[in-house]
Amino acid sequence: MARVTVEDCVDKVPNRFELVLVAAHRARALTSGAAMTVDPDNDKNPVVALREIAERTVPADDLREGLIHSIQKNVEVDEPEEGAAPRMVQDRRPMLGRDDQSADNTVDIMTEEQLLRGMESMTPTEPSSNGNGGPGGNGRG
Repeated sequence: MARVTVEDCVDKVPNRFELVLVAAHRARALTSGAAMTVDPDNDKNPVVALREIAERTVPADDLREGLIHSIQKNVEVDEPEEGAAPRMVQDRRPMLGRDDQSADNTVDIMTEEQLLRGMESMTPTEPSSNGNGGPGGNGRG
C-alpha cells in the first residue's frame, strides 16, 4: 500500500474523529517502543499507525480500549468480597522471618592457607594441553 487514506481506515473505525484519536494513540505507542506489525517502509509513526489500522494487523477495538484506559483518571479496581476467600485461623498462619533457626544451614569456614593446601594436593585429571607431555618437560622423559 503506497498511500494510506481515510477511506482505507474508515471501514475499520467508522468515526473519523475516533480514527484520529486511535491512530495518534497508536503512533505514540510506536514512538514509545511498541512493536510495529507492518513493514515501516521509511514511514513516520503516524503513517505506520494508519497502515496498521487499514491492514487490520492491530485490532481497532484493542486500540480503542487502550486509548480509553490511557485517558482514564480513576480506574475502578475490583476488590475481593469479604466472603470470597476463607480466613486462616490466627494460630495456623505461617511465621515469617528468622524465628526458627534450626532450618538454617551452617557454612564451613576455611582459611586461605587451608584452601591453598587443598588445591596443591589435587592432581590434574587430564594431561597438559600444551602438547609437551607434562609441566615444563619437552616430552622426552
